[in-house]
Amino acid sequence: MRVGPLICLAGILGLAAPAAAADCPGHPDALGTSRTLVVDPTEHPRIGSMQYHDTLPLEDHEVVLTFDDGPLPPYANRVLQTLASQCVKATYFIIGQQAREHPEIVREIHAAGHTIGTHSQNHPLRFERMPIEKVKAEVEDGIASVTAALGDPSEVAPFFRIPGLLRAEGVETYLASNSLMTWSADLVADDWRHLSASEVLHRALTRLEARGKGVLLLHDIQPSTALMLPKLLRELKRRGYRIVQVVPASASQPKTPTTADQWLSDPRRPAARLAPGTTTAPAAQTVGAPASGAVAPPDAAAPVNH
Repeated sequence: MRVGPLICLAGILGLAAPAAAADCPGHPDALGTSRTLVVDPTEHPRIGSMQYHDTLPLEDHEVVLTFDDGPLPPYANRVLQTLASQCVKATYFIIGQQAREHPEIVREIHAAGHTIGTHSQNHPLRFERMPIEKVKAEVEDGIASVTAALGDPSEVAPFFRIPGLLRAEGVETYLASNSLMTWSADLVADDWRHLSASEVLHRALTRLEARGKGVLLLHDIQPSTALMLPKLLRELKRRGYRIVQVVPASASQPKTPTTADQWLSDPRRPAARLAPGTTTAPAAQTVGAPASGAVAPPDAAAPVNH
């Protein structure tokens, strides 16, 4: 199984020149999207400093917004509206079952020009110990469900985020063999826990300020995220952060030129592979929510130490 490159109307019209604040109709003070980063998943099959030695080659004060586990109304709708009001493009990691239940929202996400990746069919929190055949079924069924919602496999980016960030060598090898890029993250806001919108905002900004840039993992199924997102985007603009959209390379859109050192999570030290089944985030197995989209009970997750 291979997943085709992202080909959509936005790409035909010039995805490499995303909307800046000045190009956001009716919102002259919008944050906008500063640039598009085009990547080759086969060259960098695993990214995210929480777990891997590679991460996206971002400049200081650049942020990639990612949303997992959706879509789930009404929160996903509100997130989409907020992103549109700021002309901000994000990367979505969609659960197959949610795509089956809400295909119209998946199409809205695509029509808005966001990048669409996948996040398994049912979001099982046991990827690191599942038989590889079950892993394959979860991955392939998830892609098939999102494809069915969109109507064309080329509109699904070859980006995959493992449920709960429960990495395992066999899973990563399988994903890479199918040209799927495994996405971890650089920072989280703990929005899958029962936290207030203000606390989610505080954790996102505090961790981003400490790192200076990165891939931020959020969930568009969470009410706290939908509530805090307008404030987050305004605060990012006030603090001088810039939004980057990530898309896969294609025949019509070559990869963005980069150097090897730009991909290192920490260029100051040698890269180190993690042992299979381990993660630098102690509670990574709690990242996310059940496949139904329901919010996990407060005691089901511990904070991720980042």
